[in-house]
Order: sequence, then C-alpha cells, then structure tokens
Amino acid sequence: MDTDVIIVALLAYLIAGLVKGTTGLGFSTACLPFLVMAVGLKSALPLVIVPSLVSNLTVMRGAGHFRETVSRFWPLYLLLVPGIVAGLMVLDHVDGVTAAGALGGVLCVYAVYALMSPQVHLPDRWERPLAPPVGFLTGMVNGVTGTQVMPLLPYMLARPLDPNRLVQAINCSFTLSSCAMAAGLLALSLFALDQLLLSLAGVIPALAGVKIGTVLRRRLDPGVFRTLVLLVLLALGVAMIWRVTQSA
Repeated sequence: MDTDVIIVALLAYLIAGLVKGTTGLGFSTACLPFLVMAVGLKSALPLVIVPSLVSNLTVMRGAGHFRETVSRFWPLYLLLVPGIVAGLMVLDHVDGVTAAGALGGVLCVYAVYALMSPQVHLPDRWERPLAPPVGFLTGMVNGVTGTQVMPLLPYMLARPLDPNRLVQAINCSFTLSSCAMAAGLLALSLFALDQLLLSLAGVIPALAGVKIGTVLRRRLDPGVFRTLVLLVLLALGVAMIWRVTQSA
C-alpha cells in the first residue's frame, strides 16, 4: 500500500473512533465510507476488522450484563454467522463497484432512519420469533457491505432496553460479526498481510479517537454531533450510489 492509502486509513480510524466515543455509532459504519472511497470495498473490508473488534470489546467490557444479553438474544447471534457466509458468497461474485453501491444504499437507509428516530415498539411476543431472521439478514448485509447496523439497530431500539443493555446487545453482535468476517475474508483470500498490519496499526488511532470522543461527549451536545455525522454518512452513501450509476 502506498503512503496516501496509509494516511487515509489512519485518519479514518481516528475519525471513526471519535464518532464511536462521542455518539456510540458503529465503528465500521463510520470508517468504511472513507476507506471505500480511497481503495474500494473489497480492499477496505479487511482494514476495519481489528480496530472495530478492539473498540467493540472495549465498549462491551464497560457495559456489563454480558451473560444476560447472550442468554436473551442467542437466536439472533446464532443466525449471524450463516448470514455472513451467505453475504460473503454474494460479495465474491459481484464486482467492487456494485458492492460499494450496495454499501451506499445501506448507509442512506441507516442515516435516514437514525435521523428520523421513529418511536417503534416491538411487542414482547415478537422478540424471540423475529430474532433469527433479524440475525440472518444483519449477517447477510454485513457480508455484502461490511456494515453491521441494519436491520439489527431498529430491532434493538424497538425493545425496552436500558442504555447499558442496548449497548451490550449491539456490541455483542458487532464483535461476533467482526470475528466471522475476519474468517470469511481469509477464506476468500481478501485479507493480505499488508492489510492485516495496517489494521493492527489502526488500533492506536481508533482507541485514541474513542478516548477523545468520550471527553467531547461531556462537553458538546451529542445530538448535534450525531446529526452532523449522520448527514456526512448520508452524503457519502449518495456519492457511492452516484458512482455506480455513472459507471453503469
């Protein structure tokens, strides 16, 4: 990798860590768009694995309720892995431009949903039956695009979870997804040594960003910052879709 790509990646790690520390937004969701614009989706996916995994484990350690969360949502987590396998099979048979367009679409849907912040309540009787399909679809979207938030986030937000339990439930999914993605990318020969080294180096700026974001969260209005981040993601998603239409 040339120097420009390394600089872009390190800045993307720092920004994504900052966003995660300030707003709780997923690390991969914030980091991938910048990397995709620089190197393409298939090359960007391995670069977010290690920093994302480390940042997720850091958040999980502070949230608590791990056993309770796994016991409650294990059907969802169980179906994540076959969903990721299915998504990676699709990714292996599509070109990088089309996959980046799919990522752009997911980013747009996520940003619009998060900006609208709809108050949706899922009845208790539907939590367990919907968990497996939500897990599988989240895994499949993750396998194709690298994003880990759809439809997981709307499902979790529709349940009456306190902030710590919500954070733990989401980050358990993120962590399992990152491990499964790493194994899948290795199997598809999409995880080269230089990508692994850069991903490892990205842990430092990612954690630095999380720490800075945590400090900023106490001083800035997190709602305003979150809105700005979502607008940036929406713009990047539109740009990715535009690139697909222009290359068609």
